[in-house]
Amino acid sequence: MPSQGPTQDRVEKREVIAMHPSESGMQVGRALLHALHNAGISVLYQDRQMETVWARNMNAPWASDTADGKDLLSPAQAERIRAAKLKVIESGNPDQLELSIPGHQGVRWFQLWIDADRGETGDVLGVVTTMVETTEQKRREQTLKTLLREVSHRSKNLLAIIQSVATQTGRYTETLGDFLARFRGRLQSLASSQDLVTSSNWRGAALHELVSGQVGRYSSDLAQSLRFAGENPYLNPNAALHIGLAMHELAVNSVSYGALSRPDGHVEVRAKLEAEDGTSPNLLLTWTEVVGDAQRNEKRFGSVALERVVPMSLNGSATLEIGRDRMEYRLTVPHGNFETD
Repeated sequence: MPSQGPTQDRVEKREVIAMHPSESGMQVGRALLHALHNAGISVLYQDRQMETVWARNMNAPWASDTADGKDLLSPAQAERIRAAKLKVIESGNPDQLELSIPGHQGVRWFQLWIDADRGETGDVLGVVTTMVETTEQKRREQTLKTLLREVSHRSKNLLAIIQSVATQTGRYTETLGDFLARFRGRLQSLASSQDLVTSSNWRGAALHELVSGQVGRYSSDLAQSLRFAGENPYLNPNAALHIGLAMHELAVNSVSYGALSRPDGHVEVRAKLEAEDGTSPNLLLTWTEVVGDAQRNEKRFGSVALERVVPMSLNGSATLEIGRDRMEYRLTVPHGNFETD
């Protein structure tokens, strides 16, 4: 007996469907009702006189009997929809509307499609209105626009910082080789701080993590080389980038001339919150290390960044003191640059 092929199977399936037309129609109808409910789609059919013939899944704001009278269309919105339906009935051409409706939990957005229902002769018998809520999509779009504006703003700030670093680095280096080496290190410092900012969804970076990351780039044993004590505030993105740059300059200087140039050397970083006259506390950040005779005192970009660029960018102040055997850098950061909660 020959085997049945795909064509024979399709024929038999069509015969089964044909044997139960009413049952099949009911199944399709129930499936469509479930689909409308699950997708949050409301459908309304009205005749040419705008009388409702049938409606499915009509919840607020389309239902007129909500529990507390809220989440309803305003008279102006209802008239706008009515005018659009009459236009479709008159012309036979579909129309589309977007509505924003105040609700319990903020503004709700809806997309409406209005289509003419034509008979066999082509005459318009009524109008079908399909309503779909697009609130979540709108919120995602608004969030994305906000994020893109934030990214653009942060990118411009970062480019301005890079331009300033490049200018100052060039001013305090004599050869192209020295410039490239120092500028590359500063770019890597900014990139490291930027990674922390990005991973926090642009909130910023925790101070301890920022300092550890910058010093750790020049130390094989961070637990030995860094002693951190005090508060751990959360820095905003601008503060994270500039304080990260300050920590980089201090670490590079220490590796070259200071405590980190010795196998057993270490630096101390203390963070303290200080309030003045009942105002929000400022952050006092102190870097201390023991230095030797190799410490050099001439002006270079590192000291300019520490004493001018970084504090000015934070609206704060800074002092850099280099003695015969000790170096201390004190940076005062106003409260607007960080959070403590």
